[in-house]
Amino acid sequence: QVQLVESGGGLVQAGGSLRLSCAASGIILSRNAMGWYRQAPGKEREYVAGIGKRGNTYYADSVKGRFTCSRDNGENMLYLQMNSLKPEDTAMYYCHIMDTGSWGQGTQVTVSS
Repeated sequence: QVQLVESGGGLVQAGGSLRLSCAASGIILSRNAMGWYRQAPGKEREYVAGIGKRGNTYYADSVKGRFTCSRDNGENMLYLQMNSLKPEDTAMYYCHIMDTGSWGQGTQVTVSS
């Protein structure tokens, strides 16, 4: 059974940084394409960043240059380093395995102005 657990969210001032983590069990992350999504209140869930099986990374235009998606194959972890945070980055952030359709429970990120 695949399980994803996100952590690292919190309250931060604009311009600050957070590092989100996604711990996986029941699956080997390095064999799957994965992504980070976010959903703000009243809005649809949107793609933020992702990493392919070969380690290539992809970013939404809104976070390009500020966020970095990475994977630790040894620890079976996925990360999202978020720098220069803006109030519009406030949302629940979810880890997602694209190949299996699995989702984590999410971690809340709140950026104050």
